[in-house]
Amino acid sequence: QVQPLESGGGSVQPGGSLRLSCAASGFPDRPYYWAWIRQVPGKERDWVGAINDEGITTYADSVRDRFTISKDNAKNIMYLQMDRLEHEDTGTNYCAMDEDFLTLRSGKPQYKGQGTQVTVSS
Repeated sequence: QVQPLESGGGSVQPGGSLRLSCAASGFPDRPYYWAWIRQVPGKERDWVGAINDEGITTYADSVRDRFTISKDNAKNIMYLQMDRLEHEDTGTNYCAMDEDFLTLRSGKPQYKGQGTQVTVSS
């Protein structure tokens, strides 16, 4: 049973940094896409970015120059380094995995964690 677990959230002032982690194991021996998704109550889900098993990444325009996704394939841990945080980055950040990128992008992934809260406030 694959159960992703996020950690590393917290409160930070604008301009600060945080690093989130997502650990998961038990995947079948097939390539998966891993992604970060942000949710704010009452708003649409925000796509943050994703990484594949080869380390190729893709990002939302709003975070492209500030956030970095990486992954340790040996440990099955994905990271989200968030720099120059802004008020608009506040939300619950989820990690998600799917074999199909479009399914992952649609918001209905095979696997999804419980999320970790990030609050950016002065």
